[in-house]
Amino acid sequence: MEDVHPLTLLIIPLLAVLAPLLARGLGRWVRIPVVVFELVLGILVGPSVLGWAVPAPFVDTLSEFGLAMLFFVAGTEIQFASFRGRLGKRASLGWLISLVVGVAAGFVLAPGEAAIVIGVALCSTALGTLLPILRDAGELRTPFGQAVAAIGAVGEFGPLIAISLFLGGRNLGTATIVLVAFAVVAGLAIWLAFKLPRGAMHEFVSSTLHTSGQFAIRVVFLILGALVVLSIVFDLDMLLGAFTAGIIWRLLMRDASEEDREAVESKIEGVAFGFLVPIFFIYTGVTFDLKSLLDQPVLFLLVPVVLVVLFLARGLPSMLAAPEGSSRRDRLSIALLGATGLPIIVAVTSIGVDEGILQTSQQTVLVAGGMLSVLLFPLIGMSIRGEKVKASTAFQDDMA
Repeated sequence: MEDVHPLTLLIIPLLAVLAPLLARGLGRWVRIPVVVFELVLGILVGPSVLGWAVPAPFVDTLSEFGLAMLFFVAGTEIQFASFRGRLGKRASLGWLISLVVGVAAGFVLAPGEAAIVIGVALCSTALGTLLPILRDAGELRTPFGQAVAAIGAVGEFGPLIAISLFLGGRNLGTATIVLVAFAVVAGLAIWLAFKLPRGAMHEFVSSTLHTSGQFAIRVVFLILGALVVLSIVFDLDMLLGAFTAGIIWRLLMRDASEEDREAVESKIEGVAFGFLVPIFFIYTGVTFDLKSLLDQPVLFLLVPVVLVVLFLARGLPSMLAAPEGSSRRDRLSIALLGATGLPIIVAVTSIGVDEGILQTSQQTVLVAGGMLSVLLFPLIGMSIRGEKVKASTAFQDDMA
């Protein structure tokens, strides 16, 4: 704690409060995700602009916990029914196409090993960012929302597998064996989640929901910690463990009453989106290397290029998973939402920089493109979708 500037400890929670207020204030004119304000405010107070907040190991650790919680929540939102039949196959095929196109684009932008890092970054989808938007719009349970959720799930889980295979410092054969070993242990945990006597657990969860025991939240952190440690022991990215932990928790609670499940989810989201996740996004803004862009203005020209490549590489293949009978507007909306990426881009490029594969300037351009995608693509995509829904509602009212 000695190396943390006291002002940083005040500024970050202050921005965490200010971000949703700004999002709500502007919401009457334009819907902008809270994460955008968190990122922009972080950049504003960071060393590149005002210098009020500076990087520190303690805050960096909290930021890592925030990223893990973001992927845990994404894992809890997985709808396994969405992966059956046509939707699952098309979402997976779309991601594989995105990976190929992304790596090809990577070789154009930066030939060599860096192309793999860029390709994995470009084939990601920010499911954790999209889920709150879909939930707020009432789209989470619609065929449209389920398609976006499936695209996002594959767009987060697929890159995590790719990271483990190609960016772990091992040869492909050894990395595959390690990944299979992790999958076996994780599969055993999932099997135990199915076999665990649920009635007694749910009863205990319910009895401690409003006491100091808070058993459910403690179990969440135990599962999250166990899977993250397991991924670290196997020398895999911790996000793979966090994502798997979310899946296991969802299976444990699958037979709980709707009231208990919603109460537990509310508490988890309170810890995640009320505390840890905002720290991750704000700190990402604080550590964003804006100076590289300012020192090399030509890099600014590459940011919109990354945005376009994200749409081409990830957005267009995502349209394969559009529900049957979708209009062109719906398909375009799905493409824009599918091309929304940031957390995986931050994670992958950080690994690339740490291993000396990627230059800091390249990371900055990719993260800036991801930020821009989070700012623009959901806004445009949901506006297109919203206009269609309104038009449909108006038509039904006229028919009535």
